[in-house]
Amino acid sequence: MTTFGIPEPALSVRQVLTLERVLAGEPEVVAGAGHLDRPVRWVHVAEAPDVGVMLSGGEMVLTTGVLLADDEEKQAEYIRSLHRAEAAAVVLGLGRAFPSPPEVMRRAAERCGLPMIVLHRPFPFAELTEEVQARLVRRKFAAVSLSESVRTALTGLITAGAPLQRLLDEIAQHSACPVVVTNLAHRVLATAGERPAVDDVLRDWERIARQAGGSEGDGWIRAELGGRGERWGQIMLCGYRGDTATGRLLADRAAESLVLHRMLGGNSAHTWEEQSAQSLLTDLVSGVVPARQLLPRARAAGLPVNRRTFVPLVVRDGESAQLDRVLRMLGLSGLVAELADEATAVLLSLARDQDAEALTAHFAARLRTESGSTKTVVAAADPRTAWDDVPAGLREAQHVADAVADSSAALDLPAVVRLKDVHLRGLIRLLRDDPHVQSFAERELDGLLCSAGDDLLSVLRTYLATGRNKSRTAQLHHVSRPALYRRLEAIQGRLGVDLDDFEQAASVHIALLAHDAQQG
Repeated sequence: MTTFGIPEPALSVRQVLTLERVLAGEPEVVAGAGHLDRPVRWVHVAEAPDVGVMLSGGEMVLTTGVLLADDEEKQAEYIRSLHRAEAAAVVLGLGRAFPSPPEVMRRAAERCGLPMIVLHRPFPFAELTEEVQARLVRRKFAAVSLSESVRTALTGLITAGAPLQRLLDEIAQHSACPVVVTNLAHRVLATAGERPAVDDVLRDWERIARQAGGSEGDGWIRAELGGRGERWGQIMLCGYRGDTATGRLLADRAAESLVLHRMLGGNSAHTWEEQSAQSLLTDLVSGVVPARQLLPRARAAGLPVNRRTFVPLVVRDGESAQLDRVLRMLGLSGLVAELADEATAVLLSLARDQDAEALTAHFAARLRTESGSTKTVVAAADPRTAWDDVPAGLREAQHVADAVADSSAALDLPAVVRLKDVHLRGLIRLLRDDPHVQSFAERELDGLLCSAGDDLLSVLRTYLATGRNKSRTAQLHHVSRPALYRRLEAIQGRLGVDLDDFEQAASVHIALLAHDAQQG
C-alpha cells in the first residue's frame, strides 16, 4: 500500500516579509517580485561568494554584502550561486558595504527570477532567523499533530467498519471544504461537505473535470487513489482555504485511508459507483430532496441529462450487476441501484429521437434472456421528458413492481408491466395506508383475523385468486373436494357472507387485497 509522508512546513517569501520584525527593517523588493510565493524552508546567514555550496534549496539567505563590495563579478556570482542552489530569496541589509541597492546584483536577480529584498534600516539578522525558525518549528509540530489526528480518526472509522461516506464526512470536516471522489473518467462517485458548497462544485463539474489533470491552484488539491501499480480514481479537496502544504497533507491522508478502506473491505471502484447511483436514485424516489437540486449530482455521475427522455424502471428478481451489464450490451445510458425489498431501480436516459417503449421492451427481453428466469419483472412508468417528473415516475414504477410482487398471476404479465396492467391490485396498494381502507379490511375479515383463522384465510386467498375455482383450490391445498367445501362453509360462517354472491365475494376479495397490501 502506498504511504505518504508529512510535507515540509514552509512560509512563503511574501509571508516572511509581513512579519512585524521584518517590517521594522523597511523591506523593499527590488527584483523577482513575481516569485514571492516561493516557500521558505529555512533562513541562512551567508557572506561568501560561493554560498550555494552550503545550501540545499528553499533557504532565505541574509547578507550584508561586506565581502562583495567593490567587486561586481563577485556580486553577480553570488546571485548566480543562490539561483543554482534553488534558494528562495536573498535579503541584503543596506549599510556600510551597500548604502543603496547594488545594480549588478539587482539585474542578476531579475534575470534569474530570484526575489531580492533590501532592508533600508539596520536590522539584527538574528531576530529574523529566530522568528522564522520558531514559526517553521511550530508549523512542523502542527503538521505532525494534524497528520496523526486525521490518521487516527480515519483508521478508527475503518476499524469500526464505517462506510465510505462516513470517512468522507470526516475528511470534509477537517478540510472545511467540499470533498469529491471520482473514477478515472472523472465521474463523481461520492461527495462530502456542506450541501450548498458541494452543489456549487457539481454544477460546474464538467469544466472542473476537464481541468482535473492540470496543476493545483486556488485550493484545488488532488491525490491519486490506487495501489500495487494500479490507479483507479482520485480524491479532490475543492477550494481548500488553508496553505497548500497542509491541504496536500489532508488529501494524502485521505487517499491513504480510502485505499486502506478498499483493501480491507474488499470494495472496488465499481462498488463505489453502485453506491453513488444508489444514493442518487434513493433521494429521487424519496422526494426529500427536490429533483432540481439533484440534477448536478446526476450530471456529475455521468448521466446524460440535457434534452433527454427518462424511463424509470423497477426490476424484481434481477441483480444490479446483471442489469448494468445488459445496459452496456445494449449501449444504453442509465443508472442502476438496489432499493429495499429485493427491488432494483433503473433510470434510462435516451435521446429524444429514440423509441422509448421499444428500447424498454428490448431491455426487458434481453434481461430475461440473460437471467434465464421468466419470473423477472420489469415495472415501468411512462417516459418523462422533464427531469422534475423523474421522482414521480420512479415511485410509479416502484408501485407497479410492488403490486405484482406477490401476485399469483405474475407469470401471465407482459415482460414490461405498467400501471394499466395491475388493475385493482394496483389501486388497493395505492390506498392501503388510508384509514378508511384499513377499517374496511378489518371489518370484512374480522372473523378470520386470528391465529386460528390463518389456514382458512389462506384457503380464501387461493379460492378468490383462482376465480372461485373449487377444483383448482382443492388441488393447490392438497385436500379433497368435500374437505374444501367444509372449509368454505366455515369461512362463510365466520364472515357472514355468501361467496356465491358476486358482490359479496368481490367485497371480501378487495378487503383481502387491502389486508395483504398492508401486511406487505
